[in-house]
Amino acid sequence: MMMATAPGAAGPRGAAGMSDELVVGDDGRARPRWAAHDPLLRDYYDYEWGSPVTDERGLFERLCLEGFQSGLSWVTILRKRPAFRRAFDGFDVDRVAGYGPGDVERLMGDEGIVRNRRKIEAVITNARATMGLRGRGGLPELVWSFRPPAGPRPAFMAEVPARTPESEALAKALRAEGFVFVGPTTVYATMQAIGMVDDRIEGAAGLLDRAHGAPRHRP
Repeated sequence: MMMATAPGAAGPRGAAGMSDELVVGDDGRARPRWAAHDPLLRDYYDYEWGSPVTDERGLFERLCLEGFQSGLSWVTILRKRPAFRRAFDGFDVDRVAGYGPGDVERLMGDEGIVRNRRKIEAVITNARATMGLRGRGGLPELVWSFRPPAGPRPAFMAEVPARTPESEALAKALRAEGFVFVGPTTVYATMQAIGMVDDRIEGAAGLLDRAHGAPRHRP
């Protein structure tokens, strides 16, 4: 999810020293405005966003979904995620890599997903590119090799970039391996989602397991 364009403009500190961009929920947890109201976004923020993802299938799925998100809201993709997973065989890399023209037409007829031919074909292309990396450390090794040094958490949404030198370099490396629909902005959103960078607004709650011992991911 691209945090730089999430709802909530930069604002001053409140009386308690907390950014006005944070909203305290009825559970007492402070969240950024983009994750404060819709239950689906709240759960995503609490249980998933920023949780390290280091397995091939997980990284492949997130790259694909961030690509589908381009031009749309992230909550739209979240609502469609179960349908995406059904349509793309759980984002099983080997199965998707074997898709042919008939599968593209099947997916174009699936009302549960985003029916964009270029994005659908990109998923297949990227599955094949992912397979091509397996003899050289795999997709996880390539992606995580571009992890930037840890820095201070942002105080305001305006401080959260849409792209960084590291996301530009990773996008270039992915394209060199045959990936498509992996521009630096999409890649940076992926880096945020998989925990490569920590762009939580200062004062906001992190993953529930960090605060309350709850599991990172819901079943």
